[in-house]
Amino acid sequence: MWRIDLAAPQYPGGLTMTIWINDVKGDVDVINGLNHYIGMQTIHKEDFKEFIYLPIAMMSFMGLGVLLIFWNRKTGYYIWTAIFAVIGLLSFYDFYKWEYDYGHNLDPNAPIQVPGMAYQPPLIGYKKMLNFEVLSQPHIAGWFFIATGVILVTISFYEWKKSKISLGK
Repeated sequence: MWRIDLAAPQYPGGLTMTIWINDVKGDVDVINGLNHYIGMQTIHKEDFKEFIYLPIAMMSFMGLGVLLIFWNRKTGYYIWTAIFAVIGLLSFYDFYKWEYDYGHNLDPNAPIQVPGMAYQPPLIGYKKMLNFEVLSQPHIAGWFFIATGVILVTISFYEWKKSKISLGK
């Protein structure tokens, strides 16, 4: 779903953390080792309740979509699109909260302390943190998720406008 890349002179190949719908993978152990020095929490799959409820939410959403095919009403499609948008927005908000907590709640006894420095990775985009350059962006599934949302909202808007025009005739 998501990818966070870190680049620094001492890591010429860079470090990558990929966030799946039910796991976190990549150079997580190396990143945890580095984050220890600045007092960040370690990252472990077990710490994320999202890895349990997000797959359930997505499977439920897909099941609802199949049911709505049989119901065959625009209202159902609009509701389905709204649910998709809510899942997406809540996911972004939850990810932001996690990043905020991760980057601001630092161990006061950390070996390296920079007064006033927070290490919150960017939600989307680039940020320079000490000697690390961090890029946070959707990964393959994340781009498909975003494209799906754009398609659903575009079709909903088109159908809504089309029905509004036909009512005016």
